[in-house]
Amino acid sequence: MVATKRLTVDALAEALMQRTGHAFADRQRLQRALTHASARSSHAGIDYERFEFLGDRVLGLVVADMLLAAYPDAAEGELSLRLNALVNAEVLAEIAEEIGLPELIRAGSDVRGLDGRKRVNLRADALESLIAVLYLDGGLEAARAFIHKYWRPRSQATGAARRDAKTELQEWAHQAAGAVPVYIIDSREGPDHDPLFTVTVKVGAYPPATGSGRSKREAEQTAATALLLREGVWLNKGSAA
Repeated sequence: MVATKRLTVDALAEALMQRTGHAFADRQRLQRALTHASARSSHAGIDYERFEFLGDRVLGLVVADMLLAAYPDAAEGELSLRLNALVNAEVLAEIAEEIGLPELIRAGSDVRGLDGRKRVNLRADALESLIAVLYLDGGLEAARAFIHKYWRPRSQATGAARRDAKTELQEWAHQAAGAVPVYIIDSREGPDHDPLFTVTVKVGAYPPATGSGRSKREAEQTAATALLLREGVWLNKGSAA
């Protein structure tokens, strides 16, 4: 869920210090970082979209550096798979939930009841915004400490380097059906800065599978994953991005 009772700036900073281990100096910036665009009517012009942009890059850098050190013999392809599996929206939303971040997000009433993919995206975006503020407030070391705490165990989990779903599906489709996967865009919703694509994938006579994502590629990967899981090609644990 998303916060319905708004905390004071000091209470928000205290709650996030407990979750991140960092004492925030700029508390007003921290508040902006957890203000969704839907709440701008009461907080004019402040929301976390710009912070989200930065946090995404900081997360990618730290995770890439972590993987490079942890897997010195891994090829670039394997490192890319591991990175993609660790920075997708599902993982971010899971970590956001783990640290209780959703209850601290300031949002309008129209988004408090979101479910499904849109709720995942909201939580993922908020976590990226928090990472940006950690970086701006405490430097790369503050952001790295937080990221390592929650991403390192996941990077070592079985299946963290699962192959790209579209590549896996293409090889399986050739062997199982003598066909190639066909991806169809069913819909594109939302504003330009935060679109939601829905894609269906078909393989020969097999029933189609559908997936959604913030980009066409992500939606295709989600659809391919759904088909691989349904047909038993992959065990129902983890996902590719």
